Amino acid sequence: MPRPIFDPVVHEPHRLQICALLAPTPGLPFATLRDEVGISDSALSKHLRSLEAEGYVAILREATDGRRTTRVSLTPAGREAVCGHVSELQRLARLVSPRPRATAP
Repeated sequence: MPRPIFDPVVHEPHRLQICALLAPTPGLPFATLRDEVGISDSALSKHLRSLEAEGYVAILREATDGRRTTRVSLTPAGREAVCGHVSELQRLARLVSPRPRATAP
């Protein structure tokens, strides 16, 4: 179980979306991430550079049938970071959620 910890790198909304999309997969093509997140190539590249600088994603560029493709995957450190961040968000949500109050007899 990852330790709940707020991660400001993962917390940025687009980066959180990117990590969430990558978490259940062995990796996704750059174009798929771009389309799912709904941002431009340059914006996605910027977010991926931030995540890569932290060691949270691995970017594999390869040529297949003469076409250059880019595949992005979450690293073990990235998985730990996103899972810990989500755990912390869940913990915070429990703090602010309305709780049923016990009624006095």
